[in-house]
Amino acid sequence: MKNEMFLEFSSVSQNESFARVSVGAFITQLDPTMEELTEIKTVVSEAVTNSIIHGYNNEAHHTISISCQIHDGEIELTIKDSGVGIGNIDEALQPLYTSKPELERSGMGFTIIENFMDTVEVMSTPDHGTTVNMTKQLMKSETVSN
Repeated sequence: MKNEMFLEFSSVSQNESFARVSVGAFITQLDPTMEELTEIKTVVSEAVTNSIIHGYNNEAHHTISISCQIHDGEIELTIKDSGVGIGNIDEALQPLYTSKPELERSGMGFTIIENFMDTVEVMSTPDHGTTVNMTKQLMKSETVSN
């Protein structure tokens, strides 16, 4: 089965939970484990929060988009903003790196995303925004008989 969804919403922090729950609800048709569902929702939270805080500097009059496709148990997830972009992607992907140390951010967003997803690709152009493409193959639940 192949299915897809697309969301656009304002770059306000209250919409982070909306995005997380929406993607979580969409992927439930694959019957993910609780761990898989939690990981996907965490990834959405991290990427959306990055867009809000780093991409748009907490300015609410911008848009974040999410597309999610499922096919043969694999999730393809793309989160995109049109914000300030990332000048040095390699640096941004380093654990503990943050462009906003004054906010006491941990700098672990991309590290978490990379740990929970099978593939992660970050594309960004300064002053034009950032796109994060990710995939994850869900495990099939197996019944163990005793």
